[in-house]
Amino acid sequence: MGGSSIMTLQWEVRPEEANMLLRDFLRRRGVSSALARAVKRAGGFFCNGAPVHTDARLYAGQRILFTLPPEPPTDVLAQELPLEIVYEDAHAMVLNKPAGQTVHPTRGYTQGTLANAFRGRMAARGADTVFRPVNRLDKGTSGLVLCAMNAYAAPLLAASAQKEYYAVAEGGLAADSGVIDTPIALAHGSLIQRCVCGQGRQSRTEYTVLARGGGYTLLRVVPVTGRTHQIRVHFASVGHPLAGDDLYGGSTAKIARPALHCGALSFLPPEGGARLAFQAAFPEDIRALLAACKIENGIV
Repeated sequence: MGGSSIMTLQWEVRPEEANMLLRDFLRRRGVSSALARAVKRAGGFFCNGAPVHTDARLYAGQRILFTLPPEPPTDVLAQELPLEIVYEDAHAMVLNKPAGQTVHPTRGYTQGTLANAFRGRMAARGADTVFRPVNRLDKGTSGLVLCAMNAYAAPLLAASAQKEYYAVAEGGLAADSGVIDTPIALAHGSLIQRCVCGQGRQSRTEYTVLARGGGYTLLRVVPVTGRTHQIRVHFASVGHPLAGDDLYGGSTAKIARPALHCGALSFLPPEGGARLAFQAAFPEDIRALLAACKIENGIV
């Protein structure tokens, strides 16, 4: 993974792909139209070592090869910061983000972010890899973040990634499982806060109750859609804000940030193979909250 971040991809044409146009072959292998255009500008495609046009017809056994274009410029500062890498290969990296760290630099947080830490780690290896998070977590949310290591992998990982969150909500939810399917919009007069609103974007959250105790409920949550603050807004809207989430009515008496953790993540490797799955244990503050509520979580 060190060096100049140059990556070459190559595939053999299978018998069932014979007589296919190269452009269709590339599309079938997950190469987007935008990436194909960039490859053409940067050096082009090769078939058995010779340059080839994307309208060429293929034969079984031919080897298609191309080099990914150089990484685009980025203004994200490389910083030497702690970075917990859960998994890494040529196409994907799974990171475990602590609560309190912003994923990407914003106007208010230009340094100290997960992006700065990633860029710092890559720079230490002599690589200039761009930070491409497939999922983003709020500053106060802990857990797993999937990053694409190149432009080829990014859309494929985004299409196959599946995430599970664990949340501690205030009160005792009556049903053992359920769905919250209500639209979410930006709250009037706010740049940050969201709300359930009829004019908002369709949003769906599925949940399962894992345990109850001490006036709190531990939940496994799957956000089917990916709206900003979706889980936090949805549970607040049904009268069960997340513990510690004072933006949406939760109390900070037992935890100082929203009790939300991306604890499970899986994806399909871009070049094929079985689904890869990863888990991240609860951080100490959520464990302490569960212990205070005498909730046996069984998953720590």
